[in-house]
Amino acid sequence: MGMQTLTLFGSPHPISQNAVVPRHAMSRSSETSFPTLTTISISFSQLQDKNADLSFKIEEGFGPNGLGILSVTDVPGYSSLRRNLLHLAPRLANLPKEVKEDLEDPHSRYNFGWSHGKEKLESGKPDILKGSFYANPILDTPTTEASLIQRYPSYCRSNIWPRNALPELEVAFKALGKLIFDIGLMLAYHCDQYVSKGMKIHKDEGLESILHRSRCHKGRLLYYFPSQQGVPDGNSLSSWCGWHTDHGSLTGLTCSMFTRDGVEIACPDSAAGLYIRTRNNQIVKVVYGKDDIAYQIGETTEILSGGYLCATPHCVQAPKGEESSGIERSTFALFMQPDWDEKLNFPEEVHIHKELIPSNAALTFGEYSEMLLDKYYHQKQN
Repeated sequence: MGMQTLTLFGSPHPISQNAVVPRHAMSRSSETSFPTLTTISISFSQLQDKNADLSFKIEEGFGPNGLGILSVTDVPGYSSLRRNLLHLAPRLANLPKEVKEDLEDPHSRYNFGWSHGKEKLESGKPDILKGSFYANPILDTPTTEASLIQRYPSYCRSNIWPRNALPELEVAFKALGKLIFDIGLMLAYHCDQYVSKGMKIHKDEGLESILHRSRCHKGRLLYYFPSQQGVPDGNSLSSWCGWHTDHGSLTGLTCSMFTRDGVEIACPDSAAGLYIRTRNNQIVKVVYGKDDIAYQIGETTEILSGGYLCATPHCVQAPKGEESSGIERSTFALFMQPDWDEKLNFPEEVHIHKELIPSNAALTFGEYSEMLLDKYYHQKQN
């Protein structure tokens, strides 16, 4: 791939989420293909072994020259939990309008329960292509403290479940979310081992400790509605999900499930899927196994690790062509992130969200993420 070499123990230069992808790269026609790369993978048995030295794999996947993503293979019980939850996404999305309205939580900026058309696309238009269901799979009620619930509604409000209309959802969502969380903690342990070779990590300040004590984790079940005419702006590389960099610590991802009329099918377009922009501005398509759990580094981890672990911008392309008509896509992401009151010490040189963060700032994760929500979502509802 000819990626540039960066000095590991120097000062890796993080990518800004707001750096513009070259227009020619974003709008290339469908006949132009990008290189396809398979993620670096770690087996569950390797990950379980605290004595295993996985530094090389962590560096290959998450280091300054990595793609900011790696996958975990052979996780016991994962395949059936993934299938159970993803099959429920179309059923949830097709519940009666009034039932879905009862699952909405505008006070959390639609960060709990059902959300459709609330997020904005790169064009500034509301995103009506997909519906989302958000919940914390670890804690139903993160806190009962009223001042915190008012201050950080995106994290501190309680889960909303369709217990009458779709009771299976709560069970399946929590089961898959908890498994991805537990595997993510194992991965975080090995990330700490890697980072500690280059910088001092104080007790309880490593990624594993921060994520273990957090009450902020958020699962997102995504459902992309079938399109009869193909996806609007279908030639755009980011036609299904715009270019962005996750702002949390670690994002666990399932492989997408494609269905037509409720029947699971293979994706009809090999160009559809996850694209990542590398550190030297190349765009590559990234693939991993159906039964693997992928993990992506978020901006907060890049900040806390001093740039030893790096986040990368990514987007999702929808399938194109006649064969893609009527295709539904379901997937699940778990955003593992620090507690709202976890202090983030930003370095003197801030490369991520420069326009929001003063140099040498000490913000809590809650303050930092509320700033981002103010910028990228609707202003806080009254």
